[in-house]
Amino acid sequence: MMAIGAGRLDRKITIERATYAANALNEQIPSWGTFISVRARKRDLSDGERVEAGQVSAALISRFVIRSSDDARTVTPNDRLTYGGATWNIQGVKEAEEGRDRFIEITAARAAD
Repeated sequence: MMAIGAGRLDRKITIERATYAANALNEQIPSWGTFISVRARKRDLSDGERVEAGQVSAALISRFVIRSSDDARTVTPNDRLTYGGATWNIQGVKEAEEGRDRFIEITAARAAD
């Protein structure tokens, strides 16, 4: 596998984390805010359609690789990612094959255009 250099991290992504506050009915409502903004490499894994409850939906699944840092190592599927004007749901986070403790791989999905 080819090593990741700074030039290959050619996308800017933002990881958002929710904070919760109670509304007038004492329901916990999430408010999303920027947690970290980082450079990333993006690779599309798949796109496809599926039918659920009679509705057709299309999704794009991509993998984003970012440099490891104290903050990046705390990213979980409870967070979300924004890139290219779209919000992506994080499905998984793991250490990347490109180097132990050097890069983190985030798999995320969004509705297709």
